[in-house]
Amino acid sequence: MRPDRKGPAGRHWLGRREVGIGVVLVGLAMLPFADLEVSTHDPWRHVSRFLAGFLSPDFNSIRSIAWAVVYTVAFGLVGVFIGSLAGLLLAPAYHLRPVRILAATLRAVHELFWALLFLQVFGPSAITGALAIALPYSGIFAKVYSEMLEEADRRPDEVLPPGSGALSRFLYARLPMALSPFRIYTRYRIECGLRSSAVLGFVGLPTLGFELDAFFKVGRYESVAAVLLIYYLMIATNRQWLRPSLIPVFLVAAFGLLITLGGPPFRMENLVRFLTEDIVPAPLRDASLLASSTWDQLSGWLDVLLSTQAFPGLWSTVVVTQMALAVTMFVALLGFPLIVARLVGKVPSISGHLLLVVGRSTPEYMLVYIFLQMLGPSMLPAIIALGLHNGAIIAHLLGRQADALTPTLRPDAPRGFNLYVYEFVPRLYGNFLAYIFYRWEIILRESAIVGILGVHTLGFYIDGAITEIRLDRAVLLIAVTVLATFAVDAIARGLRRRFQLSMNDLASREGSAIY
Repeated sequence: MRPDRKGPAGRHWLGRREVGIGVVLVGLAMLPFADLEVSTHDPWRHVSRFLAGFLSPDFNSIRSIAWAVVYTVAFGLVGVFIGSLAGLLLAPAYHLRPVRILAATLRAVHELFWALLFLQVFGPSAITGALAIALPYSGIFAKVYSEMLEEADRRPDEVLPPGSGALSRFLYARLPMALSPFRIYTRYRIECGLRSSAVLGFVGLPTLGFELDAFFKVGRYESVAAVLLIYYLMIATNRQWLRPSLIPVFLVAAFGLLITLGGPPFRMENLVRFLTEDIVPAPLRDASLLASSTWDQLSGWLDVLLSTQAFPGLWSTVVVTQMALAVTMFVALLGFPLIVARLVGKVPSISGHLLLVVGRSTPEYMLVYIFLQMLGPSMLPAIIALGLHNGAIIAHLLGRQADALTPTLRPDAPRGFNLYVYEFVPRLYGNFLAYIFYRWEIILRESAIVGILGVHTLGFYIDGAITEIRLDRAVLLIAVTVLATFAVDAIARGLRRRFQLSMNDLASREGSAIY
C-alpha cells in the first residue's frame, strides 16, 4: 500500500475511507425500496405557514404551555434520577453476561414503546412517564458508568489493605476516581431526559409534545411556534437554571408534583393480568402446553405475524435507517464548518451554532412529526428529520474538536476551503466515523418508533397492535426491534474495535462537548 493512502496517523486510512463510502452506497441502494412521495396537496404552503408562525408567535396559551414545561422538567428529572441510580447499581456487575443482556434490552426499547406498554397498565400517570424514561436510561447508564469505572485510575484500589471487600473497594477506590466523568455524562443525560420527556406528550402525558400536537391538529402555527421557542429556551438555558446545587431541590419538587398528578388509580390486578395474560401469545392462553395442536396454532400465529408485519416492518425500518445514516454523514460533514471561526469567520460561526443547536436540541420524533405535517406520511419526512437531527449532533461535536486542533503554522498552510478539505476532514475523519457508528443504533431505534406517526416501520405495526389491545403481538414486534438493535450494535462495535475507538471516550466527549 502506498504511504499516501494512509491517514495522518499512518494506519487504516484506506479502510476508513472505504467504510464511509460503503455507508453512503448502502443508503443509495435503498432508494428503489423507499417511499419518498410528497402526499400533501401544497407542501410549500404548510412550510410557509409554519415559518411565518415564528414571525408572530402566539403566547395567548402561555398558561397551559408553562404547565407543560413544568411537567416536562419533572418527568425528565425523575426519569433520569431513577435511571442513573439503577445504572449505578448495575454498573459494577456489568461484566456478567445476564446484566449486559438486561441493560442492552432495556436501552434497545425506545421510551415511547415503554410508554405505550405502561399506558395499558398504569394509564396516563406519573408512573408511566417516569418508568418510560427510567428503564431505557438505566440500561444506558449501566453501560457508560461501567466503562468509566473500567477506565478510572486503579492506583487507589492497589493501596487498599489486603482482604478489603468488593463493596469497600468500589466505594472508596473505584467510585471516587470516576465521579468527575459520571457528573459530566449525567449532566448531558439530563438534557436528553428533557427531550425524551417532551416527546412523551405525543402519547397523552401533559408535557410539551402534547401542546405541540394539539396546536398542529387545529392549524395554529403561531402557537406551535410559541411552544417550540419556549422549548428551545428551556433547553438552551438549562445550564443556568438547573445548577448542580439546585438539582436536589428540583428533584424533590418534581417528585411532589408527579405524586399529585391525576390519573386512574393503580390496580395490582391490571399488572398481574398484563404479565400473565395480555403479553402471552394468544394460542398459549388457557391452552394445554402438552397438546401438539397448541404448538401448531402458535406456529401459525407466528408465521402470520412475522410474514405480514414483523419482516415488512423490519425491512422498512432498515431502509429508513440506512438512508437517514447517509443523510447524517452529509449533514455532519457539511455542517461542522459552520461553527468553526477559522473557516467561516466569527460572526457567521455564531449563526452556525444557533442552527446546529436547533437541529440537535429538537427530538427526532418531534422533527419527524413536524415534517410529516408538511410533506405527508411517507419515509421522506423521517429520513430528512433523522438525518438533520443526528447530523447536527455530530457536526456540533466535530466543530468543537476542530476549534481545539492546533493550526498548521507553515507559510503555505491551507486556508479556507483547502483548510477544510486537506486539514480538518482528514484529521477528524476517524472521530467522524466513530460518531456515525455510535449513532447508528440510535437511528435504528428512532426509525422504528416513527412508525407511530404513520411511516410503515415497526412502530406502525406495534402501535396498531396496541390500539387493537393485542399486546402479545406488540411485545413480539418490540422484541424484533430489540434483536435488530442488537445486530446493528454488534456490527458497529466490531467496526469501532477495528479502528480502536473507545466508547467511553466518545461518551465523555459527547457530554463535555455539549456542555
